[in-house]
Amino acid sequence: MKYLRQFELFIVLPHLIKWLPISFVVGILAGTASAALLASLEWATQLRESHRWIIALLPLGGFLSGWIYHRYGQTVEAGNNLLLEEIHNPKEIIPCRMAPLVLLGTIITHLFGGSAGREGTALQMGASLADQLTKILRFQGANRRILLTIGISGGFASVFGTPLAGTVFGLEVLAIGKLHYDALFPALIAAIIGNQVTLLFGLHHTDYRHAPFIPTITIWGLISAIAAGVIFGIIAKLFAQATHKISHFFKAKILYPPMRPFIGGVFIAVIVGLSGTTKYIGLGIPTIVNSFYTQLPPWDFAAKFGFTTLTLGAGFKGGEVTPLFFIGATLGNALSLLLALPAPLLAGMGFVGVFAGAANTPLASTLMGIELFGIESGLFISIGCVVSYLFSGHNGIYSAQRIGLSKYSSINLKDGLTLAADQKAKVDPKIDLSNDTEEIESNYQE
Repeated sequence: MKYLRQFELFIVLPHLIKWLPISFVVGILAGTASAALLASLEWATQLRESHRWIIALLPLGGFLSGWIYHRYGQTVEAGNNLLLEEIHNPKEIIPCRMAPLVLLGTIITHLFGGSAGREGTALQMGASLADQLTKILRFQGANRRILLTIGISGGFASVFGTPLAGTVFGLEVLAIGKLHYDALFPALIAAIIGNQVTLLFGLHHTDYRHAPFIPTITIWGLISAIAAGVIFGIIAKLFAQATHKISHFFKAKILYPPMRPFIGGVFIAVIVGLSGTTKYIGLGIPTIVNSFYTQLPPWDFAAKFGFTTLTLGAGFKGGEVTPLFFIGATLGNALSLLLALPAPLLAGMGFVGVFAGAANTPLASTLMGIELFGIESGLFISIGCVVSYLFSGHNGIYSAQRIGLSKYSSINLKDGLTLAADQKAKVDPKIDLSNDTEEIESNYQE
């Protein structure tokens, strides 16, 4: 072993040479796909807001999206969970049609007035396009896992303009409590290139740099930050649970898949019509920005919560993250009425804190907060993200996410369980989940 350590530099160099060009290619693919997504969503949002009668067609848009997936996309309908399953338990190359299908489905969702995000689409496009290189490079085992991971990192970084957060997100989202650093370098390169490619297309991300006001740390300020993190975590947990339960309800009650988003679309269109506002549909970027500068109605986060869980639970395509930003930012804004911290700071903490709890990614979320709001907010951002992560429990928006290590030392959970399997085990302790763990460990050892 001591002899081998003397030659580590000669082992590292081939690793860098191997992954550098691959990471460049993946970054270019992910960045180009994210640019197409961002441009398409901007077009869809502007068209919807200038012709609001389009929202009445949301049920038909939902049926169209559901029919397209039912007819052509059943193998890729699992979306982000399919990516995670393929990383942990590789079976087949992800079909290339995942990218155009999820892009089209997301455009339909936003054009007709659903409440969804964009991260899920970016991840699926980035990873599915990256996986096509498997055919050329003939990757298996750990190499293919790294390839899919950097596709996720490139997609996340390019759609949000946060390369550091994107790098860590690709590593952290795979399993709670475990990071596989063999993908760190290629993930970083893919995230940087992906973000730069998106910017080269002339697409710019929302600037939050000067939003939060950072006070001096005091005892009451620290207690308030912890209290806010607790609330962020509870809301994150409820969001994940509500989305999954609504999805299960629609699947159990409506057997024909295209009818699920149709029925969901009817409810959403009627509620939007009765409310007389489009504030809670689409991405909601204007409201997110306003949460840093204006005191908003304290129910904004709850309204977005309801619209998004219904939209995604009914089967519309998109992502959860930007709606979670909305929910967190407006929730933090509302908490400023009760806690000893200013509204802009709490909005920033909630922006990434609720996401940290829902996705079980406290490190990536903290880095995202620093990239978006500046290093000065880092201490408060980290408190909000870490506490939210702890109080969200072993729940999450990605049911295929693994439990690598329990969040709490006093609780021993089987290494390698998916979040979905963990929930089944709570319902029926007799379920044998040993194969789940063994398959994952063998795949990582390849």
